[in-house]
Amino acid sequence: MSTTRINEFQAAEGKADELFEFLKSLVPYISSSEGCMACQVLTNNDEQHKFIVIEEWQSIEHHKLSIEKFPKEKMQAAMTLFGSAPKGGYYH
Repeated sequence: MSTTRINEFQAAEGKADELFEFLKSLVPYISSSEGCMACQVLTNNDEQHKFIVIEEWQSIEHHKLSIEKFPKEKMQAAMTLFGSAPKGGYYH
């Protein structure tokens, strides 16, 4: 069964543009991962420092495998852009 992963991000003060650019830079990696069917980054209309990344996957296992393969140093470098811990969950 396919699954949708919804990830929520909030930018640190003054870092909204940088966080948005970082999240958009992840789309080619995510989209080219095995089992990914779609990926998009959206900005909240009312609170422009909040973002969601919506990912469509063939399975939860495909998503988890893509995370294991993602370069950890790239995510560590972006940690200063987050105003709070990212949140996410799977939906069907």
